[in-house]
Amino acid sequence: MLSELHITDFAIIDRLSLPFSPAFNVITGETGAGKSIIVDALAALLGGRADGDLVRTGRDSARVEGVFLLQPSEAALVTSLTELLETLAIEAEDGALILSREINRSGRGAARINGRPVVLSALREVGEHLVDIHGQGEHLSLLKQSRHIDYLDSYAGLLERRAELAKLVGELRAVRREMDALVRDERELARRSDLLRHESQEIAGAALRPGEEEELNSEHKLLGNAEERARLSYAAFSAIQEGAGDAALLEQVEQLAGLLRDLGRLDPRLKPEQERAAGLALELADLAASLRSYHEAVEFDPTRLRAVEERLELIHRLKRKYGATIKEVLAFGERAAAELEEMSHAEERSGALAARERELLGQIGVLAGELSAQRRLRAEGLARAIEAEMAHLDLQGGRFAVDLTQTPATDGVVVTTIADAPLAFDAGGVDRVEFMVSMNSGEPLRPLVKVASGGETSRLMLALKCVLHQADATGTLVFDEVDAGLGGVTARRVGERMAYLAGQRQVVCISHLPQLACFADSHIAITKHETGGRAIVEATALSPEQRIEEMARLLGHHTDAARKSAQEMLRLAQEYKQLNTAGTAAL
Repeated sequence: MLSELHITDFAIIDRLSLPFSPAFNVITGETGAGKSIIVDALAALLGGRADGDLVRTGRDSARVEGVFLLQPSEAALVTSLTELLETLAIEAEDGALILSREINRSGRGAARINGRPVVLSALREVGEHLVDIHGQGEHLSLLKQSRHIDYLDSYAGLLERRAELAKLVGELRAVRREMDALVRDERELARRSDLLRHESQEIAGAALRPGEEEELNSEHKLLGNAEERARLSYAAFSAIQEGAGDAALLEQVEQLAGLLRDLGRLDPRLKPEQERAAGLALELADLAASLRSYHEAVEFDPTRLRAVEERLELIHRLKRKYGATIKEVLAFGERAAAELEEMSHAEERSGALAARERELLGQIGVLAGELSAQRRLRAEGLARAIEAEMAHLDLQGGRFAVDLTQTPATDGVVVTTIADAPLAFDAGGVDRVEFMVSMNSGEPLRPLVKVASGGETSRLMLALKCVLHQADATGTLVFDEVDAGLGGVTARRVGERMAYLAGQRQVVCISHLPQLACFADSHIAITKHETGGRAIVEATALSPEQRIEEMARLLGHHTDAARKSAQEMLRLAQEYKQLNTAGTAAL
């Protein structure tokens, strides 16, 4: 519901804040005071057209902001709006949405939802869930022909059956998508098959092992440096064992050990040094033996070196084509083999899909036929209920009908209860539903979307809302010009129906009639005066005493008699609302 509306520098409005009750709100005021400008500002807030001419003279920009509270009782609205907000990455903070729009004199501006910048189309889409403005078709959900089937199905209690149909249609679409994938150009399939076969065979034929590349790199390093390894190991061995000109290192250490042994006979304290030298000689002899064995084991194997290099080149080539590592290359090969296997069963799968398609088409045809029959049955009752409301609202001679049509389609579904030829279908079935109306006796029925605007149409929309309120998730209904040309009994009836509707939805009405205004739960008066040579618009939420004075003004006289009449009208309206608090007013 709309909780607050703030308007700044919009048309003749300098600064205006309006609070709203969750039920029936009426806005009254002298002609030209700015009541309809409030509706214009709300329409702009909801994404409607707004150019620089709407900016107050002398200002650079106008701003409109609305605070909307999502009520737990508005389950359908909350669900649909939450899904939409998720796509916009916006959350309702504590169940509140704050919509704002700034309009620059250049015609450009900015839109935000809960402080997050959004494009105008997103603001408009969110606004369509929140408010219907009657009298300006731009935000009127009932004028959207695509929604008529939803209203009819909700009224007829067919939404669960339609959900079953939608599930079948979704499965059929998935089956057809897979079939389309299977029947692609045969030459493309053949090329793909050849490629997959080559790739899987190339990878399988390489017989790769995880870790093999590291092992080969290590072996390649050894083989490639065999000559240098042999030279260095022999030089080290020679330095220890054979020497080069001077005595070998081992011979020198053995001489050192002999000297320390002789010295140890003279001084026993040098026994540790003697033992260390002897151990050093043994270590050197062992080291020399190891180096000799290593040198003799060094293998000059050009054939093996070439084999290792060829294997590494194969691995590198496969990695360039199929993955950065052997593990990735092997995984690629497995996927190629799996796809090749799947393609080899394409014909078998195609037959199974075709059989499932026929089965689903049969089920969809039966269920679509049942839905169509129920729609036709309940459409008549819906039309009669709306015509009764139209008559109650003094739209005498008005007629209403629900038009159900189907369209032939070669790829459609056969509904034997309707036609032998296939019919186009979607998740809602085979029916195209459109509301038709005639506002005057003798006039033909015309699509609802083509009905002219004005107070008469606003009453028609009120009649529709009263009958279809359970099927419409819009939280706030705004009626402008609904009382055009009304008076007396008809005006009271309009007020009664709005009071009834306000038990289900928030209602805001711009009115000049006391017979209608007396039913409101909240009464806001709009006044205009001059300050400093500029028009200033003010809004006042009326107290009970102020409301009596405003009602007397609407009656045409600020007299005691008019005040007494106003009090009586308010009393009778209150009694009516108390009798119908639970929404049990007869339709």
